[in-house]
Amino acid sequence: MTTVCFVGAGSAVFTRQLLRDLLSFADLGPLTLVMHDHDPRRLELAQGLARIAIERHGSEATVRADGDRRSALTGADFVINAVNIGGHAATVTDFDVPARYGLRQTIADTLGVGGVFRGLRTFPFLDALATDIRAVCPDAWLLNYTNPMAMNIQYLATAHPQVNVLGLCHSVFWTVHDLCELVQVPLEQVQFHSAGVNHQAWLLRWERDGQSLYPLLDERIAADAELRRRVRVDLYRRLGFYPTETSEHSSEYVPWYLHDDTEIERLRIPVGDYMQISADNAAEIESLIPQVAAGQYVEPDEDAVEYAPQVIHSMVTGTARTIQATVANTGLIGNLAAGAGVEVPCVVDQDGARPVAVGDLPPQCAALNRQFLSVVGLTVQAAVQGRPDHVRQAMMVDPNTCATLSVDAIWRLADDMVAAHGDRLPPALREPLAL
Repeated sequence: MTTVCFVGAGSAVFTRQLLRDLLSFADLGPLTLVMHDHDPRRLELAQGLARIAIERHGSEATVRADGDRRSALTGADFVINAVNIGGHAATVTDFDVPARYGLRQTIADTLGVGGVFRGLRTFPFLDALATDIRAVCPDAWLLNYTNPMAMNIQYLATAHPQVNVLGLCHSVFWTVHDLCELVQVPLEQVQFHSAGVNHQAWLLRWERDGQSLYPLLDERIAADAELRRRVRVDLYRRLGFYPTETSEHSSEYVPWYLHDDTEIERLRIPVGDYMQISADNAAEIESLIPQVAAGQYVEPDEDAVEYAPQVIHSMVTGTARTIQATVANTGLIGNLAAGAGVEVPCVVDQDGARPVAVGDLPPQCAALNRQFLSVVGLTVQAAVQGRPDHVRQAMMVDPNTCATLSVDAIWRLADDMVAAHGDRLPPALREPLAL
């Protein structure tokens, strides 16, 4: 019997995808699915979605809901984390307060002011979650989907190195999928190799039958002026390797675009994009609650692509796979900092997960990743050491923030963000910091 605990199961739009993918495997054997969420309405929704998925797939599985985290985790083999601390209201704060200073963001969940404060309000939860895992399911694998991914994995590796953890994100898969469609090459005929940092990794190799597909992409870009009006196409043309996250994400990890009206227009950057996405997700969850309660919900018929179900299947059945995952950098990428949260290939089978050493990244790619990881490292150390000055310093070295604001404005913005998030933050970081 394999036990999978869903933490933050009330993130129902994502939970239903994971359930669909997991229950699509016919050879997993008996499963116990444990749903956990602090919101009783959402917890009931998650349990209902699981029951519907089990019935649809005819799976040998049972489901139970548990509002007590430690009880839910007891005996788990796998823990899937998809929490969003503060929910939509905190996301609105992450956009609205910086916007008053003239700072533009698009997604604000990974880097920048939004990423820093999302990390700071998530770390106390991760600390408690990891403490519970060590107490009641010490051998479990924590499969983390919660952003900011690099910050969260680096924090866990620093504060709880005993916990088995993989950071999972589908961005590399969908990048390769979409590029293959663009150059009209079947995905199943392609081999690829990617590494870097989650949301800023690089497609280092992309081939069919040993031949690079980059020349086909170059031809496609040269023939389409509208395609050239995308941030990551612009980054690819200047850096030589395609970035593995969307243009919306990529625009806020570099200092070149968001502060410039001309670049926003040229590259069609949707400023504030995630606020509507977040609102739509919250509204969809609310609409699902009565549907599921009334028995009117029908699980969508979609392809299985999420990594967590694949990890579980590989570890349970011994089916070897290579996936992309975020782990601590233990010599995996030579020209990025030791201990940093890096995204590399991982071989997964019955023996667990084994990250693959990549060596050095191309120097221009590593240079951008190092600036990214400077923000990550300062944010993690701010929480671990209780250093409010590191919060301000993380914002000072953040590419988009420092390209837009003066240092005085950055410090004032930090104080306003601290005040706005209040007790969501670690206690040592809740006070203003005078020079």
